[in-house]
Amino acid sequence: MSEMTNSSHNTDHASGWTVSVVIPACNAGRYISRALDSVLGQTRKADEIIVVDDGSTDDTAAQVAKYADKVKYIRQENQGASGARNTGIKAAGSEWVAFLDGDDEWLGDKLQRQIALLQRNPELDWCTGNFIRCLCEEGRQGPDLGPRRCRKLLGGKEYFVNYFKACMVGATGHTNMMMVKRYLLEEAGLFRPGQSRANDLDMWWRLAYQQPRMGYVSEPLAVYHLSVPRSLTQDRFPVELYCDLIARHLKLASQKGQSENFQSFAVTILRRWIRSMLFENRAADIRRMMREFETLFPRPYLFFMRLCTTFPRITAGGCHIISQGIRFFHLRRRVIQRPKQ
Repeated sequence: MSEMTNSSHNTDHASGWTVSVVIPACNAGRYISRALDSVLGQTRKADEIIVVDDGSTDDTAAQVAKYADKVKYIRQENQGASGARNTGIKAAGSEWVAFLDGDDEWLGDKLQRQIALLQRNPELDWCTGNFIRCLCEEGRQGPDLGPRRCRKLLGGKEYFVNYFKACMVGATGHTNMMMVKRYLLEEAGLFRPGQSRANDLDMWWRLAYQQPRMGYVSEPLAVYHLSVPRSLTQDRFPVELYCDLIARHLKLASQKGQSENFQSFAVTILRRWIRSMLFENRAADIRRMMREFETLFPRPYLFFMRLCTTFPRITAGGCHIISQGIRFFHLRRRVIQRPKQ
């Protein structure tokens, strides 16, 4: 592991707040300048910007070198997104840690808006918010949730009382919008090493056991680029990882006295995953998931899914036809990537 420079620090500490930005990057040379420019262009400057180069083989290092006087650069052997984020957290010198993936970007007042919210609600130890999903190559983009709907869900507050309940109504936030007190990340055990997918979800769920209340900004303040190859992720989420994640957290939630909240949430997210697998003709994976978590689902749902997976090709074809109809009539509110044929 090698360091190239020390970061420049923001001298405006009138409020006593300091924020380190952790940017994991693996072969992000095409996009890292966009990410760094979006952080450097903030109306409230970050106190520290840390880029963790997770074993890139492209020109990521050369691109970051252009910002040598503004960014702390750390290079390590490839450890995946969890390892890269953990390295950044350990190197951070600020009270708060904000995250941005190397191929995404922030809007100009992201830090200012979140810090203002947290200052108005000093009991909060973490905050997320709305973001833009962008299929820029297709000229399509839109908010994850409509800001008006977000405000309605918040009910006049600037936070959700329970993270899991917020996720169940669609206010999931995104890693690019997460801003967390460093001590809370450390107490939760940081990101889980070696977990190739959903390492961010695993982390936020563990935070929620400790601090269920979570700040939320209704207006989109980050851009999640769906059309770029995700440098630290894989295309297909293995069913074994799905099952391990849910099974492990059912136990953790019980230990933390959060079984009721998490079980309801687990049913919601399992249904979302199963729905996406229907498009991919993954009948065997769906049946395995239903067997493993049979007690969580109502019997009519289990019967319907067994029927769907009995004729998987017909089901997948029907799902694609319905999806095309929804796009044709502009009924879909979220911008998402089209299911793979």
